[in-house]
Amino acid sequence: MTGDELLAALPEIAAIADVAVDKKNPYAIATLDDLCVLSRRINEILRGDDAFDGVVFVQGTNSIEETAYFLQLTIRSKKPVIVTGAQRPFTALSTDGPLNLIDAMRVATSDDARGKGVLVVTNGEINAARDVTKTSTYRLQTFQSRDMGVLGYADADGVVFYRSPVRNGGGFDISSVQQMPRVDVLYVHTGMRGDLAEAAVGLGAQGLVIAGSGAGSTAELRKALADIAAEGTVVVRSARVGEGRVIRDDNWQEPGMVAADNLNPQKAGVLLSLALTVTRDPDAIQKMFDMY
Repeated sequence: MTGDELLAALPEIAAIADVAVDKKNPYAIATLDDLCVLSRRINEILRGDDAFDGVVFVQGTNSIEETAYFLQLTIRSKKPVIVTGAQRPFTALSTDGPLNLIDAMRVATSDDARGKGVLVVTNGEINAARDVTKTSTYRLQTFQSRDMGVLGYADADGVVFYRSPVRNGGGFDISSVQQMPRVDVLYVHTGMRGDLAEAAVGLGAQGLVIAGSGAGSTAELRKALADIAAEGTVVVRSARVGEGRVIRDDNWQEPGMVAADNLNPQKAGVLLSLALTVTRDPDAIQKMFDMY
């Protein structure tokens, strides 16, 4: 469905906001280069015409968290940017799409949403782009922030916030980036071999994110990763478990490696690729992971 078709199906939105459908949509979201195009367009909209007070972007739910976090890191505006989608198709029985879209519009027009960065609004809940992740294949309550919790709710009586995100956003200028650096994510499991890391670098990866076991263990990848980091490829240690921090000062850290804090592997990959547009110094990149 086009944006115009979505709005036509929901006349209630006219009472919430004066909505203009971006004529350049739809936007591809399969690669980080695609997200560069989207981010530049949103920056253009929010910077170029004061008549626009916010943006709502609609996409499939599988990669909402990567889209939202990329936008969080690259949108240079205090105006609300809301990302939403639906677990059930817009035309399906008991779809969540219409209410999610209405709630996204309500949050986008809320004065309290200003300055809170990019937000994901689904199932009546408001989550920060940095913290939210998809946790269920089919259930409507799939988007959760686990350790951090929701920022607020879009309920029938109004939009309510209870806290604000404290990590920075908008720190990366991609206006002149021609191609995003390649970053590969490797998943640690029993039986994994180090030659996969070597193969990824051989195929052109400029950075690696390791979805480590436990608190970021690199297991049988350890020696290969130590060698790779020593040769100048940036290695970021994250964790596959879904909650908690990976810290730099632990038994699995090797010289030149970066710790992902509590970013999940897919979001660590987004931040690492953006960081590599600026520097290849692991200490400088660590500061970015501590900041964003």
